[in-house]
Amino acid sequence: MKYLFILTALCISPLSAQENESCCGPTATAEFASLGMNVLFAANHLAPEPFVYKTDGGSMMEIPAADKKNARIFEVPSKNPTKKFVFMIHEWWGLNDYIKQEAEHLQKELGDVTVIALDLYDGKVAADPKSAGEYMGAVKEQRVRTIINAAIAHAGKDAKVATIGWCFGGGWSLQASLQLKKQAAGCVMYYGMPEKDLKKLKTLNCDVLGIFAGQDQWINAKVVDAFKKNMKAAKKNLEVHVYDADHAFANPSNPKFDREKAGEAHTLALAFLKSRLQ
Repeated sequence: MKYLFILTALCISPLSAQENESCCGPTATAEFASLGMNVLFAANHLAPEPFVYKTDGGSMMEIPAADKKNARIFEVPSKNPTKKFVFMIHEWWGLNDYIKQEAEHLQKELGDVTVIALDLYDGKVAADPKSAGEYMGAVKEQRVRTIINAAIAHAGKDAKVATIGWCFGGGWSLQASLQLKKQAAGCVMYYGMPEKDLKKLKTLNCDVLGIFAGQDQWINAKVVDAFKKNMKAAKKNLEVHVYDADHAFANPSNPKFDREKAGEAHTLALAFLKSRLQ
């Protein structure tokens, strides 16, 4: 399973969605969060096959966060001192063994880069779609942003950080890059909900690689086209690749993941990350 990723997440609870709605409608995170209880969306995510991974270089850690509740991360350190990092954000299942494996694979491929997989569920890991939907729906946006800030502080003010994630994590990959401000080095997002607020996109300080699925019913052609238009208006670089596949085709835990297309997407993502973290 060397196909991936990408930082590494994106939804909030119905309450959070209401809290974050603007006069123009729900935010990108709130809009995606609403899919947590969508029967068709859940049916499109088969339960992960049982998998236990013996770690090879990575370890779980707790780091201090501003809300006084420690954040959990799975860190795979570079063998040499580095200021280059990748934040990986899990899909809607949580920070499971599949994501830990991908973090370790990615670190080995990138070399002198430390990979940090963020746990946006605070220790919860789903084994079935029902639980995944509940966990995703229970996420509070403020807590997620606090976890991201904790990871930024952990990496250090001089760190150069790229982000990667799928689905829930794909949307939060972009949000994390926005939150990183000038420390953002590059963003890979797999079929995650794009940010729609042009003012926010104008603050982005890195290029974006968007990997999408042509058969996706949710992050569909209309959503992708709007993202292209908004990024162009914000004068930001966006590279888009759309595969003839369904949503979650590259998720490492998906029993039906498309090996060939996931491999192609991974090659693109790896080259993108290497070029932005030079």
